[in-house]
Amino acid sequence: MPLARIDVAADTSEEILASISEVIYDAMVSTANVPEHDKFQIINRHSQDELIYPSAGYLGISYTTKIVFIQVTWNAGRTIEVKKAFYKAIAEGINARTGLRREDIWISLIDVKREDWSFGNGEMQYAPVE
Repeated sequence: MPLARIDVAADTSEEILASISEVIYDAMVSTANVPEHDKFQIINRHSQDELIYPSAGYLGISYTTKIVFIQVTWNAGRTIEVKKAFYKAIAEGINARTGLRREDIWISLIDVKREDWSFGNGEMQYAPVE
């Protein structure tokens, strides 16, 4: 049920994008108990003036023009330990598969209720059981 939004520089290659996509999905399945085949992602490429980050860095982390913004909307209820493992799996996985710096992997999570999803047909597939 997660939805991942991935924002990258316009010159990011198809190969790197495919690797980023797979790493995020693999991390969801391996660390966050997301069901197999539950892969919904939106990828956007942006010109350099559309990816804004602090040039002086933030919290001791410096960024480059290769920054990758990842925002995942998923069901609430995962522990802090699961979230930490998820962040680490993504940053290390992307670094290992693409060479992109771990510092340039920026991740945000949005927790929602199960009933906040419709997977089609105008239905609430995860409606609360009464």
